[in-house]
Amino acid sequence: MKLVILDRDGVINHDSDQYIKSPEEWKPIPGSLAAIARLNQAGYRVVVATNQSGVGRGLFETDTLIAIHDKMLKALTQVGGRIDAIFFCPHTNTDNCDCRKPKPGMLREIAARFNADLTGVPAVGDSLRDLQAAAAVGAQPMLVLTGKGRKTVDDPALPPDTLVFPDLAAAAAHIAR
Repeated sequence: MKLVILDRDGVINHDSDQYIKSPEEWKPIPGSLAAIARLNQAGYRVVVATNQSGVGRGLFETDTLIAIHDKMLKALTQVGGRIDAIFFCPHTNTDNCDCRKPKPGMLREIAARFNADLTGVPAVGDSLRDLQAAAAVGAQPMLVLTGKGRKTVDDPALPPDTLVFPDLAAAAAHIAR
């Protein structure tokens, strides 16, 4: 099985320091939805792994998060794309859970659910924690320069084997070649 793991905010959609708290605030990054469709057409199952501490902070409810994801999935359908599963961590840093990236718990859950070895699986993110979680499970960290990516690229803690792309469209073109 061919699998790709994507972060959501800053990779698929524009990020906000104030959190994406409603479907109206969710806006796709140009080319990102077509990039996911391209991955699907190349035979990849696309899974989203996203930290959503806004739920744990009480900024929005799980029902709202589901509505945001529904908007994303409907927008994807319109361009012939799909996401096979969405995994999210609702916790804050102080909850000390195993699922909040940079910890690898959410990615391990993806591996278990899909009965997949994540060694070498492309994992696309815009923040250091996305890439650290990927490296912890042996996945291939891929940084996009959208979202927080321009700041992340200069971080000395960047996993050494990280591939860097301008955006998800460029990462998908590399993956699906």
